[in-house]
Amino acid sequence: MNWTEAPWLGLDTETTGPDPHTARLVTAALVLRPDGAGDQQPELGDAGTAGSHPRIGGRTGTRQRDSSAARLRTWLADPGVPIPAGATAIHGISTQTARRDGRPIVEVLDELATALVDHWQQGFPVVVFNAPFDLTLINAELRRHQLGSLEERLGTDPAPVIDPLVLDHGLDRYRRGKRTLAAMTSVYGVPLAENAHTAEVDVDMMLGVLAAMAAKFPQTASMDAAALHDFQIDNHRTWADSFGSWLASRGRPDTISRSWPQEEPAAELASHGGPRSID
Repeated sequence: MNWTEAPWLGLDTETTGPDPHTARLVTAALVLRPDGAGDQQPELGDAGTAGSHPRIGGRTGTRQRDSSAARLRTWLADPGVPIPAGATAIHGISTQTARRDGRPIVEVLDELATALVDHWQQGFPVVVFNAPFDLTLINAELRRHQLGSLEERLGTDPAPVIDPLVLDHGLDRYRRGKRTLAAMTSVYGVPLAENAHTAEVDVDMMLGVLAAMAAKFPQTASMDAAALHDFQIDNHRTWADSFGSWLASRGRPDTISRSWPQEEPAAELASHGGPRSID
């Protein structure tokens, strides 16, 4: 089965800050597209029709929507720390809202990690835009709360991962302009939602962008998800080496992480200057 036909599980998070090693999880969303690029773009405003996907049992701080094209799970967590005003301005969740409506962070993390691991254990890809942020953050949170890392739960590294940002760098290397998710919706003809920066809406847009990329770059269609994962490791390193060299040529420090789909653990990162992934 090639990667365009495999079930895609899209992931996005909203957090308390920009550093995945220290930020805390506030919201998370998973959207399953059972037929990958073959599914119609999901419309997250629809209630959908109940299907066979396991339901989340009516608890505050969780939501699920099933339909023939996509299945949605969302979580709102109380991260256990104040949410800075700058983060609230981006995703709209205040400390008060999280404490009132959010579920305990350990419950949210365990459910989220279990869903991701279940998908990976079937050999199917998880789709994440700028994967080193979200996966590093989730793993840091799991370790912080002693819940078992993704590697410990899987018995191996989390894979396969599909990162539309890395694919875009590799497949359209010389295109000028920003490569944020919002900018890429225009490039790939995907509508930009008015309420971007809510996790479930960002996942919806990301999966639409990935489906459009699959159509635009058919040379990748013969790969299975594992081969595409390896392709992205190489492409990320190529991009990071090039961008790091560009920074150095202008007298700026090369702080670009070569690691993908996760950043190095914080202790290792601090030991050699703290390279970071950027988009």
